Amino acid sequence: MTDPVLIDNALPTNAPRPSLKARLYKILEAGHSHDWQSRAFESAMAGLIVLNVIAFSLETVPAIHDQHKVFFRLFDVASILIFSLEYAARLWVCTEHPPFRGLSALRARLRFARSPLMLVDLLVIAPFYLGFLFAMDLRVLRIMRLLRFFKLARFSPAFNTMLRVLARERSALLGVLIVLLGMIIIAASLLYLAEGDRPGSEFATVPEAMWWAVATLTTVGYGDVTPETPLGKFLAGIVMVSGLGFFALPIGIIASGFMEEFRRQDFIVTWGMAARSAVFRVLKPEEIAEVLKVLKARTAPPGSIIAVDGEKPGALFMIGSGEVEINDADRPQLAPVRLEEGGYWGARSLLTGVQAETATALSTCDLIVLDQEDFRTLSRSRPHLHRRLQLSMGEVPDPFADAEIIEPEAPPAP
Repeated sequence: MTDPVLIDNALPTNAPRPSLKARLYKILEAGHSHDWQSRAFESAMAGLIVLNVIAFSLETVPAIHDQHKVFFRLFDVASILIFSLEYAARLWVCTEHPPFRGLSALRARLRFARSPLMLVDLLVIAPFYLGFLFAMDLRVLRIMRLLRFFKLARFSPAFNTMLRVLARERSALLGVLIVLLGMIIIAASLLYLAEGDRPGSEFATVPEAMWWAVATLTTVGYGDVTPETPLGKFLAGIVMVSGLGFFALPIGIIASGFMEEFRRQDFIVTWGMAARSAVFRVLKPEEIAEVLKVLKARTAPPGSIIAVDGEKPGALFMIGSGEVEINDADRPQLAPVRLEEGGYWGARSLLTGVQAETATALSTCDLIVLDQEDFRTLSRSRPHLHRRLQLSMGEVPDPFADAEIIEPEAPPAP
């Protein structure tokens, strides 16, 4: 019986090659960590953005600018040309996005051009061209070049993660900001009451005292404005201690947001890997969610041995990305089988408790694993789900079903 997972992953030899637009779309918008062209493009663009920020900083030094102004000008023109080509290419390939495939090319591009990242890309290149049409202050144009830094959000997963965390926690952070403003006003008002009536006091009005409140609450303490009366110093001490405790609050909110984001990403990746596997296709979404609680994520580097015969009890392995070659120790006459994204092995081993397959990672592989111990835990906590999984794994095709049989070599003639 033919393995349906291998059929899904196979590419017919007579399949048409992807068009230039489809290939460019994959590089620009749908790049994968295992696609070297996408990685090279993202690394080159991120490097160019960092070099632009460095050039902006050096250009503000008069001695460096005067000596290398021709180089800075050429570098700026070259960068704008590259960013403009990137912007135009993204507009061209946006019709390949699944949400836009039902729209006309014009409507799809207009809608795509209004997306936040495309607006950032437009703001990066627009000041350069506007400088030819309108008289603009050179310093303003230089400052606008700092917008190029925000293009890193497109090429840096960490930057993107930070923006998502801040966006999701915006309500809590807004509440913290409101409390901070309240503390600033209260601290300034208390110092105004304590020292506002003194001749030549720096706290003659509440707005004047607010600068001191900001510097004290943030524990910066510039020292340009300080209380002089015992009551004022006592109140200042309370404000300092309050500031130390207060600023731990937004840090905790952001840290909690990062942990939640990482858990969410792990869940989405694991869910996608599990849902593509034939082992779990018979399960309902809520049942897959229960199974996810006992699955483990694992990454295998190229050339590593993922499972060795007899080394540990049986386990079910599912491939999220990468390529694996497996051998069946119980059936040495079968040729090795290569499995790709969506493939799996070890169902028979998990049921019998003996790991028969030896697997080698041919590339960097993202895997999810269901081992014997977790399988037994599931049998105690969800016996009905455990039985359904047993039946499902008993019905999935054997990865070696279509493997070639290796004919034994004939003994040499005497």
